[in-house]
Amino acid sequence: MRRDVFEDEHRWFRESVAGWIGHELMPVREQIREQRTIPRELWLSAGRQGFLGLGVAERHDGSGIEDFRFNAVFGEELARAGMAYASCFTIHTDVVAPYLIELATEEQQERWLPRFCSGELVTAIGLTEPDAGSDLAALRTSAARDGDGWVINGSKTFITNGLSADLVVVAARTSSGERGKGITLFAVEHGTPGFSRGAKLDKIGQVEADTGELFFEDARVPAENVIGEVDMGFRLMMERLPQERLSAACSNLAHAREALDQTLRYVDERRAFGRRIGSFQHIRFGIAELVTELDVTQAYVDRCLAAHAAGEFTAIDAAKVKWWSAEVQNRVLDACVQYHGGYGYMREYDVARAWTDARVTKIWAGSNEIMKEIIGRSLGLGEDRR
Repeated sequence: MRRDVFEDEHRWFRESVAGWIGHELMPVREQIREQRTIPRELWLSAGRQGFLGLGVAERHDGSGIEDFRFNAVFGEELARAGMAYASCFTIHTDVVAPYLIELATEEQQERWLPRFCSGELVTAIGLTEPDAGSDLAALRTSAARDGDGWVINGSKTFITNGLSADLVVVAARTSSGERGKGITLFAVEHGTPGFSRGAKLDKIGQVEADTGELFFEDARVPAENVIGEVDMGFRLMMERLPQERLSAACSNLAHAREALDQTLRYVDERRAFGRRIGSFQHIRFGIAELVTELDVTQAYVDRCLAAHAAGEFTAIDAAKVKWWSAEVQNRVLDACVQYHGGYGYMREYDVARAWTDARVTKIWAGSNEIMKEIIGRSLGLGEDRR
């Protein structure tokens, strides 16, 4: 079915993104995989095309268009090329961008956003810690006032773009008190004294993404690098998590659909017992189920996109679309590997890479179990109220 959530300008934009991916990314995709990092030139190339300035004001060299549907198109096309590309670039455009666009002062925006849009300033977000993943209220990284600045101590882990980022939005505890209070957001820039990075983490999938650990040992950050209000960081994060989860859902579905498209071609060509394997009822019925499941889920993702564009998208909607899209994505990928037989387990086949790349989507952006907890509590099924 035609996806009604998009208009002509979004479809033209999709053609532009797909053309750029075909010309700039795909020819070097294997080289990127071997180097296990996305080269800065690809970031700069994306910046020249205007892809990194989505939602940023024109005065800061952005597109000046506040329409997340363009972000969704960008993320979907990247996911079709490989989940790691969607992960790295949308952390920048969909996750970090709102903090700089909506919370940063004009002076901060003038300092960071033009280079953010050009690809000269790659960004990451430092929330997850060794002992605080989905439970952001339990983070232990601390920041204490010191003269006209702050001193940060602690660590972050599983940070996408962590090793290459020029600026990391870091959440740190600045005062004690009730859970979820006393957290502040800081922009920690490359070269900050006391800020260091560990080795690249050895992941089973998405090897192109430079996921790493960040360390803060008396890292001195100037007061002008505080983002938003002091001690209000938890609320600010909660307000922006729904967009991150919607972004993930868009990428999840596009990634799964690309793998299924490849599998359709494979079962149409592969022969066994003198027949195309796609003609066997078991495979034919199985693929019919997968196609239907993707189409039904896509309809819900698109409804969420429309709600977000209208300012009606809620944290509950985000929890639903995030966990469900990740479940569907992983079911589809697992079936695609099975239909490829032994070849589906070989790294040289895209479907094998897609399978390992997808597994983390049920964990990051809030684990699927936490998403169900959010939904269940919204239905009044929280702790015993006796």
